[in-house]
Amino acid sequence: MENSFLSIIPPLVALLMVVVTRKVLPSLGVGIILGALMINNWSVTGSIQEIYTIVKGIFIDSESGGLNTWNMYIIFFLLLLGMMTAFISISGGSRAFGEWAMKRVKTRVGAQIVTAVFGIIIFIDDYFNSLAVGNVSRPITDRHNVSRAKLAYIIDSTAAPMCIISPISSWGAYIIAIIGGVLATHSITGVGALEAFMRMIPMNLYALFALVMVFFVSYFDINLKAMKVHEDRAQKTGEVLDPEKGAVPGETTGLPESDKGSVADLAWPIIMLIAGTVTFMIVTGIQAVSGTDTAVTALTIFENTDVATSLLYGGLIGLATSLIFFFVKRMGGAVLGKGIWEGIKSMLPAVYILFFAWTLIEIIGSLGTGEYLAGLVNQHIVIGFLPAILFLLGGVMAFATGTSWGTFGIMLPIAGEIAAATDPTLMLPVLAAVLAGAVFGDHCSPISDTTILSSTGAGSHHIDHVMTQLPYAVLVAGISLLGYLVLGFTGSSILGLLATAVLFGILIFMLKTKYANRPVEVAKN
Repeated sequence: MENSFLSIIPPLVALLMVVVTRKVLPSLGVGIILGALMINNWSVTGSIQEIYTIVKGIFIDSESGGLNTWNMYIIFFLLLLGMMTAFISISGGSRAFGEWAMKRVKTRVGAQIVTAVFGIIIFIDDYFNSLAVGNVSRPITDRHNVSRAKLAYIIDSTAAPMCIISPISSWGAYIIAIIGGVLATHSITGVGALEAFMRMIPMNLYALFALVMVFFVSYFDINLKAMKVHEDRAQKTGEVLDPEKGAVPGETTGLPESDKGSVADLAWPIIMLIAGTVTFMIVTGIQAVSGTDTAVTALTIFENTDVATSLLYGGLIGLATSLIFFFVKRMGGAVLGKGIWEGIKSMLPAVYILFFAWTLIEIIGSLGTGEYLAGLVNQHIVIGFLPAILFLLGGVMAFATGTSWGTFGIMLPIAGEIAAATDPTLMLPVLAAVLAGAVFGDHCSPISDTTILSSTGAGSHHIDHVMTQLPYAVLVAGISLLGYLVLGFTGSSILGLLATAVLFGILIFMLKTKYANRPVEVAKN
């Protein structure tokens, strides 16, 4: 069953169940069990052992026998962020920041635009972007009755697209390293890895226009399909969440709130979180490069940085800062304990989803789903269609496997092989198409960790975020696909970008005519 058509069945079943039932954990669980049974020839005992080994690997590194620091540090960071958010609320920081922002950001449009700008500014890492921007923006968007689903869309559609076009980011550094290997393998010496990455930016059509789409959607208040339901409820009733679905990750309830709060109670923990994380990304990157033959540059630092460790230390610094403001308020030990527990509890739904998603991703890897999908591209290719085909395949692979980084690792070398064997002038266009397709698939996949963390950062129900973002992602992908056809048949990145821009303008005009909505601004008191 490995590396065959059957290998796509478990992720497909899980994804269909998510869409039909809107219950993430049972759907992922079915996909995990089905995949394990297929790997072990339907042996129940073997399947249980398979799942146990995978789950154990989430906690314990199989090679070193020590803690799996990447996974565990991400989990610890989520819990730290939950606690930090709780103490910011207890100290009165969220309320004070919301009141401060209301005096300066006076419209729903402004609240959404500010969030998008935050998403662009914080481009170092997508995990960090999703969670930090969500925590900063929620008080603003809540006060202007912007639904959490809309907030999650803005966060998700600025995080990965911005990280993938920035060379000084965890994504950029990782991609540049892979591109360098591809160019060296095929003896392409006319362009370096960094230069190639920079030249590919205008060819990364989906990422560029997903970013632009956010601003048009925010300005014209274009609410499609399920998003309209959430936005209508938020504007008419002030409910930014569906009240029938209960609590969501990042939300703390029943906590006391100081009436002596100030903007500093929110601003300084966030500032220290950002400063601490970026500082440790630089420190861990320098430590990794030092003692090797690699020169210590900004690029090599971010290529070798330990993102998970940096997030953990940044989270500890942010939490410590929020506790300082909490102790200044002298609210007592009972409130301290409640804040810790409520903060942890608020993040448990996100932790559960991540555990299930990581397990399913390992199952999919064992089945060879990615390799099977990648192999399809080698059959009967017309050269001009190559960028469009690789864009679609990258999207399908990232959607099915839930990992854009895994898609990069598999598809970039394959795309390089195909271009080298057919038309080397298409090397950069096909590599850019893979990058764009991976972000598109990542945006659509309910098992993507970036999608999960975007809904967590926004405080949105996860499946609501997936279903509301999907129409926007598909529309941008559609015009990007046509742009890649132009790019493939003309070989001109300028014409490809121009064609996509014209199509995007037509799309926005049609959406604005049919869906633009400018309700009366009703802000919360």
